[in-house]
Amino acid sequence: MSNHSYNVNDLTDKNENRQYIQITSPLDNSIIGKVPALTQEEADLAIQSAKAAFSSWRNVPLNERAEILYKAADILVEHIDRLTELLVREVGKDRKSAGAEITRTADFIRFTADTAKSIHGESIQGDTFSGFNKEKFAVVTREPVGVVLAISPFNYPINLATSKIAPALIAGNTVVFKPATTGSLCGVELVNIFKAAGLPEGVLNIITGKGSVIGDYVVTHPDINFVNFTGSTEVGIGISEKAHMVPLLMELGGKDAAIVLKDADLAFAAKNIIAGAFSYSGQRCTAVKRILVLDEVADLLISHLKDEIEKLQVGNPLEKQVDIVPLINTKAADYVWDLIEDAKAKGARLIYGGKREENLIYPTLFDCVTTDMRVAWEEPFGPVLPILRVNSIDEAVNLANQSEYGLQSSVFTENLHDAFHVASRLEVGTVQVNNKTERGPDHFPFLGVKKSGIGTQGIRYSIEAMTRVKATVINLSH
Repeated sequence: MSNHSYNVNDLTDKNENRQYIQITSPLDNSIIGKVPALTQEEADLAIQSAKAAFSSWRNVPLNERAEILYKAADILVEHIDRLTELLVREVGKDRKSAGAEITRTADFIRFTADTAKSIHGESIQGDTFSGFNKEKFAVVTREPVGVVLAISPFNYPINLATSKIAPALIAGNTVVFKPATTGSLCGVELVNIFKAAGLPEGVLNIITGKGSVIGDYVVTHPDINFVNFTGSTEVGIGISEKAHMVPLLMELGGKDAAIVLKDADLAFAAKNIIAGAFSYSGQRCTAVKRILVLDEVADLLISHLKDEIEKLQVGNPLEKQVDIVPLINTKAADYVWDLIEDAKAKGARLIYGGKREENLIYPTLFDCVTTDMRVAWEEPFGPVLPILRVNSIDEAVNLANQSEYGLQSSVFTENLHDAFHVASRLEVGTVQVNNKTERGPDHFPFLGVKKSGIGTQGIRYSIEAMTRVKATVINLSH
């Protein structure tokens, strides 16, 4: 039995006039909970609470902040069964993936605390620059930026929230956390866990509500010192236009390509691609979202892809362990279905799938996709995968780079020279050689270029992003 306890209602008040947002499950449309629909005035109170707590939290010794994070990780694991069930019901994740998200998040928290202890400042001698001597030197340290606004998406409501919160806290910042509406029950649980671990009042504050009411308000609030956002490119661009002179760290959309060269291990490539494309029904920024394959091996690759896609289990994760789950809502399913219908109408060859049951879309694979089809360019965030045949490596690279996105790409080849040659030319944040596109390990750098993001994540990189360098110059002679 755990010694730690917390209540999911800790962050809700007893105001009888309070308006709430009901959270429904994408799996059966059942109401599974509710969160407060905060007003701008209430969001302002949360930001002021974070601002007030900053002066004391920043001065808490790093080793004490680390101990709170270690304890939070322990509590998270202690409640893994209940949190897994909540993840399944709130965001429609299969149980295996939900449990893995909890475990990975605990590992992330612990590694964050460990990493912060190894980030050191430096001293710089003045005499290394012409005209100066050893009487002048700089002591360079890192300081927290202040109040961090952390905005997380629905698809990893515990892990991607923590990837913002934990590095911010260990660096000495305070946090105002705005979860996606679907996923906000998980967000409330996460905040309660940090509080149960000993986080002082005001250091971590959750705000729930409609983006149309409090979204722009908090992004442009004068007391927000940093915005850390994961979500759509459209929303990310809007934030960057509104948040004047406030540093940003953003992970946005992607159209990650798997480039398959003629000497690739095609069976291995197919297994990786299908796993990368269809895990959690493709509702991942780093999902494989298109295949660019040399025409001379395309037919054989498709044969392997079909073998792998037929192994996927489709259905409701409340009933069995599945790979393909219902999409998060009807709007998302309608969008994916429109991409499928557009591809069919323009002559794409349906290899597999193309079937829908309400929000559940079966894994769909298209061959002979051309650049006039929407699915060749748009991010589906769903289980549809287009194959574009190319005649050369140059054509594959050029087609990959024509995308407005630049998150990740995969290259499958047995030729190391070709792998590095292609990787060096791809306009993306990360190139995976002989592996599906994916986030992690979490201490690796993770970033997007073009419309896929701003700044670099990854545990050390996130800590550094949410701190600023301060130089104190010592003059020994005066």
